[in-house]
Amino acid sequence: MSSPPAGDGNTVGRIRWTAVGFIVGSFLFAIGVPLSMATDLSPTVAGWVFFVGSVFFTAAATLQLITSREPYETAEASTQRRVVMGLALRARDLDWSASAIQWIGTLAFNVTTLRGALVAAGSSDASAGLVWRPDAIGSVLFLVSSAVAFLPEVRKRRHDHVRDRSWTIAALNLLGSVFFGLSAVGAYTIPASNELLNARWSNGGTFLGAVCFLVGAALLLPRRSRSRT
Repeated sequence: MSSPPAGDGNTVGRIRWTAVGFIVGSFLFAIGVPLSMATDLSPTVAGWVFFVGSVFFTAAATLQLITSREPYETAEASTQRRVVMGLALRARDLDWSASAIQWIGTLAFNVTTLRGALVAAGSSDASAGLVWRPDAIGSVLFLVSSAVAFLPEVRKRRHDHVRDRSWTIAALNLLGSVFFGLSAVGAYTIPASNELLNARWSNGGTFLGAVCFLVGAALLLPRRSRSRT
């Protein structure tokens, strides 16, 4: 989860709000895990915390998708214009692709968390498989998106404002997607017993994935001196 280069003031502001959205969403996902395990709390509390967190993810992903289509220029364009602009166009297309894939993934998380919250509240009788399926789809899409975003040319475009943090941000996002994928595997409900395949994978994967995304989003925040410029 990251955002393209800082160009004008609008872009810097959009990057900041993108990071804030992912930070809040990740925080809510992280605290949702212990809330779901608390025996003295209604499961409804954790269910709605997860849903609100997914909404923040979608809001941040929407801002990222908008920013991914903005023009891209580099200092080398004056001497290697054709080559550089060709690479820039490819980076822009790949950036948009990764952003679009992730955006669809957040919509899948909206669906699975909403269904889970409604089931916990007793307002829906959706089956475990119906709740789990969007979670699995969203996790796969996040993993694909993070893998594409790890490419050097995409990182250069996305993290131009924090170049020294670029690899760390992308690595944390990719690791977070792996943990989310592990969580989805563990959350699969075995039809015969109606029990989770692995509760530790489900809870641990969600918590660790959220922490990775939270730190990566915090590193994405524009530096104060850069944003003033």
